[in-house]
Amino acid sequence: MQRKNIIWGQLFLLSTFLLGTPGFLSAEEQDQKAKILELRPLIQEALQNNPEVAAFREQLKAMQERIPQARTLEDPEVKIQLWNTPETLDVTGTQRTIYGVAQRFPFPGVLSQQEEVAAREADQAAQRLAAKEREIMAAIKAAYYDLFYAHKAIEIHHEQIKLLKQFFKIANAKFRVGKGTQVEVLQAQVELSKLFQHLPVLEQRRQTAQAHLNTLLNRRAQAPLGAPRKPASQHPLQTHEQLVDQALRLRPELQEIDLAVAQFESATKLARLQYYPKLRVELQRWQNHNTDDGFGGNVTMNIPFSFWTKPKYDAGVREATARVRVARSKKQTLENQTRFQIKDLVAQIEATGQVVELYATTVLPQAKQTLKAANAGYRTDRTDFLDLIDAERALITYQLEYFRALVDREQQVAALERVLGVEL
Repeated sequence: MQRKNIIWGQLFLLSTFLLGTPGFLSAEEQDQKAKILELRPLIQEALQNNPEVAAFREQLKAMQERIPQARTLEDPEVKIQLWNTPETLDVTGTQRTIYGVAQRFPFPGVLSQQEEVAAREADQAAQRLAAKEREIMAAIKAAYYDLFYAHKAIEIHHEQIKLLKQFFKIANAKFRVGKGTQVEVLQAQVELSKLFQHLPVLEQRRQTAQAHLNTLLNRRAQAPLGAPRKPASQHPLQTHEQLVDQALRLRPELQEIDLAVAQFESATKLARLQYYPKLRVELQRWQNHNTDDGFGGNVTMNIPFSFWTKPKYDAGVREATARVRVARSKKQTLENQTRFQIKDLVAQIEATGQVVELYATTVLPQAKQTLKAANAGYRTDRTDFLDLIDAERALITYQLEYFRALVDREQQVAALERVLGVEL
């Protein structure tokens, strides 16, 4: 009996040590953990500070600066010509000086067409920025709910430690009065040890989720974050036809391809304008040494329709026309992908929502009731300790599966919002 008491005392001290071991969080992290981490401010911060978004924003500014360049004439030319004859070099020096100013003029319509092509390119850059913002928003939501799940897993873990501590006390009390066995006490201790050993894994997952979210926010990876809020239980969706119509109108990637089609159509018109000549107009002022001064001028133009240069412009038109066909094919492909993605994601959201509802209304209440009955039965010697442990393990599993399904649904909704180009 004394040996049993010694064994019990050792086990109790070990369990007290395990249960009383401080958490893995620093003081700053513990303070932050007590705060609720809201999703909406994180999204706004990411859109403002994320370096990928900033890069796309600067790219848009660069593309917009191409527009005034495209609609502007080439630089004017200034020239000075000095004329003389050999017999006057030693007497009068320069016999004639000609000052000239020249300007090249493209065929009417070329500048406006160049401006339209540049504007379409800038509009595409704006849509790429919008698409990147949608991508970052979806990534923030996914990382936010991964962090929520990591926090919830640790919370459930500590609840189970508390519960197993109670089981240990019950098993130990029964063992001390001769109604239980030492094996049951050891089993309780083993379960406690397993839970304790799993804590570093859960904490590592929390830190990884936190670092991922901080990276998207352009913060240092170790910056502490609060505990995310539990997601809502319902997400009412529109009909499939309404969602597809919304995506075809609003998805940035589709709008970008529409603009690409328009750009290449403008580029085709611009290529056809290359068949027409460009003019070069020059005005001259003559200063003569031995006679009156005068004015002059000349007009020159290129000949793009000559038989050795025309093939170059023919190829340019064919290239631009082919790019139009490529853009239209890409548009059709993306529209088909969009329809499929919406169908697939809606099916996933509905299926996951049913799982969440099943766990919330049936599985978890039943698992809690089973554990409660097993606990009561073990106290009154109607069930053995293994039944109690099995009920406790089942409850942990179902709780984690419930929150995993809850997080999966939120991430699926975020993916659907990215496809639609708008938040639900």
